[in-house]
Amino acid sequence: MLGCVTRLRRLVRLLPLQTSLLLLFLFCTVSVFISAYFLYGVKRELEPSGGGVSGAEGASADSDDPRATPSRLLPLRGVSGGPGVEPGGARTDPVVLVFVESQYSQLGQEIVAILESGRFKYRTEISPGKGDMPTLTDKDRGRFTLVIYENILKYVNLDAWNRELLDKYCVEYGVGIIGFFKANENSLLSAQLKGFPLFLHSNLGLKDCTVNPKSPLLFITRSGQPLPGPLPGDDWTVFQSNHSTYEPVLLAKTQSAESIASMGQNAALLPSVVQDLGLHDGIQRVLFGNNLVFWLHKLVFVDAVAFLTGKRLSLSLERYILVDVDDIFVGKEGTRMKVPDVKALLETQRELRTHVPNFTFNLGFSGKFFHAGSDEEDLGDDLLLSFVKEFWWFPHMWSHMQPHLFHNQSVLAEQMLLNKKFAMEHGIPTNMGYAVAPHHSGVYPVHIQLYDAWKKVWGIKVTSTEEYPHLKPARFRRGFIHSGISVLPRQTCGLFTHTIFYKDYPGSPNELDKLINGGELFQTVLLNPISIFMTHLSNYGNDRLGLYTFKSLVMFLQTWTNLKMQTLPPVQLAHKYFSLFPSERDPLWQDPCEDKRHKDIWSKEKTCDRFPKLLVIGPQKTGTTALYLFLGMHPDLTSNYPSKETFEEIQFFNGHNYHRGIDWYMEYFPLPSNTSSDYYFEKSANYFDSEVAAQRAAALLPKAKIITILINPADRAYSWYQHQRAHDDPVALKYSFHDVITAGHNAPVRLRVLQNRCLVPGWYAIHLDRWLNFYHSSQLLVLDGQMLKTEPAAIMDKIQKYLSLVNVINYHKILAFDPKKGFWCQLLEGGKTKCLGKSKGRRYPDMDPEVISSCPLQSQTFLREYYRDHNIELSKLLYKMGQPLPSWLREELVHTR
Repeated sequence: MLGCVTRLRRLVRLLPLQTSLLLLFLFCTVSVFISAYFLYGVKRELEPSGGGVSGAEGASADSDDPRATPSRLLPLRGVSGGPGVEPGGARTDPVVLVFVESQYSQLGQEIVAILESGRFKYRTEISPGKGDMPTLTDKDRGRFTLVIYENILKYVNLDAWNRELLDKYCVEYGVGIIGFFKANENSLLSAQLKGFPLFLHSNLGLKDCTVNPKSPLLFITRSGQPLPGPLPGDDWTVFQSNHSTYEPVLLAKTQSAESIASMGQNAALLPSVVQDLGLHDGIQRVLFGNNLVFWLHKLVFVDAVAFLTGKRLSLSLERYILVDVDDIFVGKEGTRMKVPDVKALLETQRELRTHVPNFTFNLGFSGKFFHAGSDEEDLGDDLLLSFVKEFWWFPHMWSHMQPHLFHNQSVLAEQMLLNKKFAMEHGIPTNMGYAVAPHHSGVYPVHIQLYDAWKKVWGIKVTSTEEYPHLKPARFRRGFIHSGISVLPRQTCGLFTHTIFYKDYPGSPNELDKLINGGELFQTVLLNPISIFMTHLSNYGNDRLGLYTFKSLVMFLQTWTNLKMQTLPPVQLAHKYFSLFPSERDPLWQDPCEDKRHKDIWSKEKTCDRFPKLLVIGPQKTGTTALYLFLGMHPDLTSNYPSKETFEEIQFFNGHNYHRGIDWYMEYFPLPSNTSSDYYFEKSANYFDSEVAAQRAAALLPKAKIITILINPADRAYSWYQHQRAHDDPVALKYSFHDVITAGHNAPVRLRVLQNRCLVPGWYAIHLDRWLNFYHSSQLLVLDGQMLKTEPAAIMDKIQKYLSLVNVINYHKILAFDPKKGFWCQLLEGGKTKCLGKSKGRRYPDMDPEVISSCPLQSQTFLREYYRDHNIELSKLLYKMGQPLPSWLREELVHTR
């Protein structure tokens, strides 16, 4: 072998230079042909035909085969449920990062609305042309699972640093990108997308849209027949590429007969939405050639979010639909059902059951109005009752009165008993466990007399309303459970008591059809797993718009989606709803006076003036009880009535009392007088570090002022420990303070609980920041607890100014220091003082009574180090709020240097 190599070398040396160059040229030529064969021959045999977004040889005119066979997908890394999921599970938080053009851009708002409807978490940022990208990672975890650009050009034209940063993040964490391109008068008619093998052809009018049946993106979206007719607008963009990374999702024809020159005559179907499979640069994307005005874009957008997040942010295919027909027997003469209408109702129900298993109209009745129509309508009433077992039934009020007008539960119950008697006489079932109040009165805001009467007379377990938390926007409607009754969100469907005739539909009949065919009604079902629709008796007589609407809706949903629709009785529906959304079980009480609709269906005997305007939130063991006493001395300030269970504290927002409702809360405050200086306040010291109190308080008392008192967290921790010892807590009696605060993770549970109550409330910055998430910093006053102890009059002057009280009191004249007690007390006539009880102002032994020379002040040293970072963060937060640092905090910061 070695000899052959030696001879070859000699032969090469003997060859002339020209011959050597010729051989080298021949070798290069053969290499090129071999490479071309493998790249363009073998590759096409390995990949499905038509894998790229078609250009001149791309999309076929045959809508059944638009040459869109999916190519190989780049695995999604680090996405739960994705093909490339890592053993450790998802590496990103389930949050969407949305880059918008401005806070008020229409497309940005539509994107956010869909995310909110799906209950997906998101964060919006103004698209940076240049400048800092938001922080994308937290340690080794990604903060976002999907990135959406309202304007894809803002992504394409990012400065090199930010573009590289974002692309590396997307590749490393398997994060996809959704982008939109909306052409305008300044857009080039044809241009290449910077940095991508993709061409854009803009400002086109399109028609006859079709869904690529082989797109890997599709989940809810069903491909089928083309959507005939023009697409909205003439500013569409279509995509062209011969790279196999691009697959069409939606395709359409141009409205004019002219073809796009660079795409050739054969490009009858042009891609208006494309999916980038990630074969070009490792990042999967979905690009839209317009905004979300076109309803099919909304549908594909929902699927894009699901696909690019590996179904982490995805809605299931199951949809539960319940159609309530309110006001049975209530309608005016001329609007009620006649015999043919009742037959049509039953026939439509049977027809819909072939598409929606168990579909049953749910009829709400008020018996007082039975046989209150014309002779033909009365015959309709009789026929309806002859089919009583064919439908589901639920009660309204007997006389259709609004329940919030009844202040006596017994009177409400009498009305319900009349309706129940009517039901029993006519064979109407009384055990469905569901009821709806006329005009949703008394359901929310809660009229507790209604809930109690419902349970007593009907055994009601479920109701529904469109009012929680507010009527609009509808996507925010939620459910809750109160007093043992599940309250489900109710949806409107474009039909009201006055919409009787198709030709007279407000705005034109076309408006109703648009609601059904991709509009708001369609989107309600698309984005809500459970939909309870409100309709009325009058919608089923005359032109029978109710029947037309739901037959058309079901047909449209079956044509364009893979949704699996079914119906459940209300009680089962409630179980399903709260199994899907368990976090909604607890209500979030709102201020009824902040919403005119709520105020109109709230008892006139109730007033929002009874709510407090000031909350003293703690934390515990910082002097809140003393402040409560001092505030109560002011003539303009009125405290709550004491509680038998918790003394001067109501403890409403942080615990089980919250579920008793706002009526219970208001009972702790007196009825307001006619004077304008009424200023109610309450003090509950465990609000401060509660995880739920801030949000609950802000929902009910959005304009309230908040006061917190801060002392050295080490002193607060020790005071709480001594407080527990004074109340004979066996754990505090068994363990020393140092043992409690230094207990490890393996310590007994009860010891860890005491440790948490000693230490956690002292994380002041964390708890303050939570309150600042719901209240403006100007609504929150931080007091120096040490100064309250030594100079209370000065603190009270500060509070009076902060509250803008009408009367200003000189607290120097009404407070006196009691040397026996060791703290300030109320000064009475004759020089006597009124002080807090024996449990307040105790003198405790030193925190470290036995100082060991080798380990001096061990508890204080431990706590100073433990709270070091917390105190630094607190100083930053107070500086940001524009509030002075307490004296104890300044001293602690000195020790950290």
